[in-house]
This record gives sequence, C-alpha cells and structure tokens, in this order.
Amino acid sequence: MCGIAGQIGYEENMRRMSGVMQQMSAVLAPRGPDASGLYCDDNAFLVHRRLIVIDPENGAQPMSHDNFTLVYNGELYNTEEIRRELLRRGVEFTGHSDTEVVLKAYAVFGEDSVKMFNGIFAFAVWDSRKRTLFLARDRIGVKPLFYSLTKDGIIFASEIKALLKHPAVKPIVTEDGIAEILLIGPAKRTGSGVFRDIREIPAAHCGLLTEDGFTLRRYWELKAQPHTENFTETSAHVRELITDAVKRQLVSDVPLCCFLSGGLDSSVISAIAAKEFAEQGKQLSTWSIDYKFNHRNFKASSFQPDEDAPWIVKMSEFLNSDHSNVELDTLELADALEDSTLARDLPGMADVDSSLYLFCREIKKRFPVALSGEGADEILGGYPWYHRKEVLFYDGFPWSTAVPERAALMKRPMSACDAEEYVRRSYDKCLAQTDYLDSDNPTARRMREMFLLNLDYFMATLLDRKDRMSMAHGLEVRVPFCDYRIVEYAYNIPWEMKSYTGREKGLVRHAMEGILPEDVLWRKKSPYPKTHNPNYMELMSQRLRALLDSDDCRVTEIVSADKLREMLDSDGRSFTKNWYGQLMTVPQIYAYMLQIDKWLKHYDVILS
Repeated sequence: MCGIAGQIGYEENMRRMSGVMQQMSAVLAPRGPDASGLYCDDNAFLVHRRLIVIDPENGAQPMSHDNFTLVYNGELYNTEEIRRELLRRGVEFTGHSDTEVVLKAYAVFGEDSVKMFNGIFAFAVWDSRKRTLFLARDRIGVKPLFYSLTKDGIIFASEIKALLKHPAVKPIVTEDGIAEILLIGPAKRTGSGVFRDIREIPAAHCGLLTEDGFTLRRYWELKAQPHTENFTETSAHVRELITDAVKRQLVSDVPLCCFLSGGLDSSVISAIAAKEFAEQGKQLSTWSIDYKFNHRNFKASSFQPDEDAPWIVKMSEFLNSDHSNVELDTLELADALEDSTLARDLPGMADVDSSLYLFCREIKKRFPVALSGEGADEILGGYPWYHRKEVLFYDGFPWSTAVPERAALMKRPMSACDAEEYVRRSYDKCLAQTDYLDSDNPTARRMREMFLLNLDYFMATLLDRKDRMSMAHGLEVRVPFCDYRIVEYAYNIPWEMKSYTGREKGLVRHAMEGILPEDVLWRKKSPYPKTHNPNYMELMSQRLRALLDSDDCRVTEIVSADKLREMLDSDGRSFTKNWYGQLMTVPQIYAYMLQIDKWLKHYDVILS
C-alpha cells in the first residue's frame, strides 16, 4: 500500500512547488517506506510513497503511459481478469503489477475503468494532453483520499497531515467542524475533512478537474433487487463469495499474515487462508492482541460473555498456525493515545485506536501485509442494533444516542434541539440514498436503511481507524468482507435469512459449516478486544484532571471545563450513555478529550 499527493495549478508553474511537495511526501513516508517518486510538469506535481507488495521491479510510481501519469494507493483483486481483457485489445505490459493494469485500463476505458476494479484503492491520473486530473476512491472507502480546492486547481493527498503541509491549506476549524468533533466524532460526515479547507472524496466517488472546475460524481450505489435464491442456495452463495474474496486477497510477493481474535469473522478468514497456505506447503502466521491482567479483570456480560484468549488458542491449534500474541499494558496503551491521534489526524476511538496502533507496530516487524475481519458485522447483521427493536427503530444513529449529553459538554453549548438537528442532517442525507423494493415491509425497509447507515458511518469509522493505525507503520491490512460483491449481494438478502436461528450473522455461521470447529462457529459475537483493567480508568482520570489544571490546556476552548470536572468528580456518573457504540464508555470519553487536546496543539488548530 502507498501514499499519494499532488497539486494541479493552471496559472502557477508547478515546478516551483518542489519544496512543498517534498514536505508533503516526507509526512507520508510511513505509508510508503520502501521507495518514493515525483512527477512534474508546468501544471502538475505528483508525489508517490511506495510500500512494495507486488512486482518490486516494475511497479515504481509515478507511472506514465502515453500522456497519462498515475499515482495509486491500493490493491486490485481482479488484476488478471482486467489484464487479459487489455491483452485481448492489444495492450502490452512490462511487468505484473496492478499499478500498470490500473494505468492502462484508464488509458483504454477512461473514467469508466473505475467500474471494472475490484479492490481497495485511491488514485489520481493526470492527462498532460487534455490537462485534466481524474481522482477516484474504491466503492467501500477502504483507502483514503482528501483534497483542497485552490483558486486555479486542486491539492490532494492520502492523509490530512500532508495537505496541512501546503501553505494554501490552513488548519482552520469552524464551529461546524467543532460540532462534528463533539456531536458525531469519532465518525465524520460523508465527504468531510473536518478542517474548513479540506474535503474527502467519498467512497464510490470519482472526480474530474478541468480548467472549468472540479466535478464529483458517484460511480456505484446499492440497488434493491428481488432475492430469488432459497436459503440453501443463499448460504452456498455467501460461502463462495467469502471464500473467493479471501483467496484473491492472499496474492502477495511479500510475507502475509492474518489477524485472529477467536471470533467468527477472523476465524473464517484465517481458516480459508490456512488451507490455501497448507496446499502450497506453507504455514500461516496469525496474530492476536490482549492486555496485561485481562484474565484477572474480565467480567462477563450479555455484551461479551467470555474472553477471547481461550478461543484464540483453540483456533491457532486448529489451524496449526504460527501464532503470536501481543500483550499491552495500561501505561503503553495510554501513552499511545497521542501517536494514534497524529496517525489519524483527528481525535479517534481512544484506546481502541491506540491499541491497534501498537498491535500493527509489532506485526510490521515481521510482516508487511495482513488480513482482517472488518465489515462482516455491518453488512451481515452482527451488531446489537440489528437485533433489538427499540434500537433498530431508533430515529438516529443507533451507536450514538447521546447527542444531547454530548451537546451539554460543549463550551458554547448547543441546545439539545439544535444538536439533534445538526446530527439529523447527516442521518437524513444518508437515508436518502436508500433504495427499496415496493414489496419491502417496514422491517425490511429499516434493515436497508440500517445497512446504509452502517456502511457510510460506523464501518467507515472502523476502516479509517484500520487504515491510519496500520499505515502509520507501513503495514497493509486487507479486509475481505469489504469486497463489493459481498456487499451488493448482502444488501438484498432477506433479514430472515441473515438472522438464521435468531443469531447474529446466523447465515454466515451456516455458510461456514465444516470450515471451523462447531463451538467457534456458533460462539456469540465478541467485540474488538479492550482492556478491562480499572487502572486504565484511573490513569485517564488522572491525566485529564492534570490537563485541566495545567496552563497548557486547549480542549477547554471547545469543551466546558466545568462539565469535565463534574464528570471526573462523579467518576463518570454524570455522563450516563456510551459515547460511540459499546467500545467508548467513560474512560474512553476521557481519552477522547485528551486526544482532542493533542490534536488542537499539534496541528496548531485555528478555531473560527
């Protein structure tokens, strides 16, 4: 995987921008630690940082062909099918990289080429003859792409930090951006970069810059279709799609491993991968994460009835994998909050981010590529809000019901009504994309809406987290459940099939029979592993209190110091709801405030 950046200017000579572009390239170096490249002409300056995964010799970028020059971040999983079609049309290739396939597909098919690609990607193609720039992002939004419009063109980059290295992009955050951080965060509104001057190419969108301006359009959307297969056929179809997606994503010229939590999703991916490895005479490596003293501090609940650790041991033995467990302690988890904030360029999911940041750092010491299980819960019905009617029909984002409570923390508090209206605009905009069948009953309609809400917000937040925390260490993480073919198919599967036997992801469990041990197959969903050590709450309380007492506190420029002290004095009881889903409770709210403070300071944020 890689990092890309660039600027197009129709009035200013881009050759003069070398110093700025070098700075943008430097901050993207963790995304592409293996090589770097530049392209420049009078109107365009393109930057690439490369993490070598496929075709080390022939995949260097920027890559040019005729009048087209490409910078590309991603992986295609149908490279060979597209290559065969291009060969049939007389196109010649010098290597076997997917980069060359993307470039030459664009040269032949133009903007429509993006519809051919099955993969995770963000790329830019400069046409020096027509003086146009084409930008595109994958259907699910696994790979990031941000931009800022200028008076005579555009600046773009894989990460916000690169854009902020450009003097034309100011670190200004308006009241709207503050509301986004405090009312929607750690999620972002679709297309938002939070900073006033920064936008994000939304998932499944592409854009074209010409001398007349920049136009953005959606190239893929989910369509409601009648589901014509019976349950047995549907189960077989799901098994085939998941298996094919995993196999496609095992292609690599460098070592590859799998995340393994002992839950359904990572176990399915690891089992398919282990079988493929064994057939090639190789042993799969798997990785898990845990926390010091978690066994001592774990308390079972309806949300998480048991620990992951015994299930990880069971699965690694079943797979005969070379397994590594990364154990974190409270202090390093807390200390990594700052690093994870800088990796994300925004306040994130607190220790949920910092733990993944540390986990990926350890994996990268041995592996440049990993597979992970994100996406299954969102599209195949794994979360509680799919199964509890009072949450399913909640008139808002079901993982973020504390909007009035969030609003009350703001230094300039919005009324509960105004705050709800602010969030509702994002909610309603997302629902407006939903495609229904006339035959859909109220539950079926709501399930389609929930699918879109999860795809555009909850899953997008987790994918942002996964990309930034992994790429901060130059680790490419692939997510097979985000294969758009699975997403398209899942959108039209009736809920009665998805929830087979009344279980979360019941259909997937049936589809994967014989691949996993029976007890693993039917184990209750377990969330991303987090620390259960009460010391974490104590440490976050201490650090937030110390920050509030310091002379160098910026979080209170946007959050009420009195409200934070009230929370601390009541041991969090003054804030009775979760901040974001089940993983951000009181200690994570404190951590989020620490992240906001670090973000305001590090980026020298100007509040407007």
